[in-house]
Amino acid sequence: MVENEITKNKRQWVRKWIDDRNETGGSALLLKQLRFEDPAEYKLAMRMSPQNFDELLSMISSSIQRHDTFMRDALPAKIKLEITLTFLASVMNYRFLSHFYRVSKPAISQLIPEVCWAIYTALKTHIKIPEREEEWKIIEDGFNTKWNFPSCYGAIDGKHIIIKAPPNSGSEFYNYKKTNSTVLLALVDHDYCFSYIGVGANGNASDGGVFKNSSLYRRLEDGLLPTNGVIVGDAAFPLKNYLLKPYPGTQLSTAEKVSNYRLSRARRISENAFGILVSRFRVFEKAIPTHVDTVDAIVCAACALHNWLRKRSSSYITSTCVDREDNDGQIIEGTWRSEINPLPSISEQQRGNHSMTAKEKRDLYRNFFMTAGSVPWQLDRIH
Repeated sequence: MVENEITKNKRQWVRKWIDDRNETGGSALLLKQLRFEDPAEYKLAMRMSPQNFDELLSMISSSIQRHDTFMRDALPAKIKLEITLTFLASVMNYRFLSHFYRVSKPAISQLIPEVCWAIYTALKTHIKIPEREEEWKIIEDGFNTKWNFPSCYGAIDGKHIIIKAPPNSGSEFYNYKKTNSTVLLALVDHDYCFSYIGVGANGNASDGGVFKNSSLYRRLEDGLLPTNGVIVGDAAFPLKNYLLKPYPGTQLSTAEKVSNYRLSRARRISENAFGILVSRFRVFEKAIPTHVDTVDAIVCAACALHNWLRKRSSSYITSTCVDREDNDGQIIEGTWRSEINPLPSISEQQRGNHSMTAKEKRDLYRNFFMTAGSVPWQLDRIH
């Protein structure tokens, strides 16, 4: 009698097609079949191998698994993670996810931010600014070996994450591209991993202000980098003793053009990191139609997964995925460029008064690139 009463109550709460989840849902049928019969397709669907999925699930299961109640059974942590990874990896909306996994839309809207924050909490140690000298040395060697740029410890960039404007938000998130967005500010190391991310700045915030209001800016001002170290950025960032940006204008000397070319080579690291992020997590291809707080969770989770998979999977970033050079310094573009539209960059900053020491630092690199630090093909690349 008790079992009959429970079944009766569940019918009142759960639609029949949802109640059949364990028999006919996407987790029970298609993903299970792909896992055992076609791991390569499973990896395309989940953006990770079955082994990586199981490892990640073991790390977050205890924080996302709920208890069954008298009225209904709790959604398994495995299905919650599958739904979230499908959402991140594709452009599926909540209704399509609901039909595929046989989970209600309200449940999906609640579980996605929950699982995203759980992923970020479990993996955030993979997004870290170096603390030890040997860690900085690895990054420096990477930039010097691959891009012939000495004493460089990262490439900084900022991108607009396109969102659906929240109700009654007015122009709060409206950016220069005439879309609504939040800003992702990131520092990228030599290996296409994020050393730092700053999320949540409104799209209409001044681009210089996004950087200056970040915790990264304060740490850089306080001497974060090793002695004489620099990071590289584009025209959206201020020229600093520790931050090199291109020479402005079109009437440039040969040495200045070469310096700008060499700096752009080093900055390709950040451009490619963002490109790989979007090509793997297609949720960023369209305006994200969630609450702004959920957007922050999505961005944090995707960046953490990006770094984690870079270290865990040899196929997450292959040699053809990213830009590379032939023997003459000619760029061979990575495959991500033909797969996606890149995220919009933050706009160029108004020219300001830079310190004399910052200008001298940039000039030192300019002179170095024309003498001891020159590469054979650089003059060909500026014409």
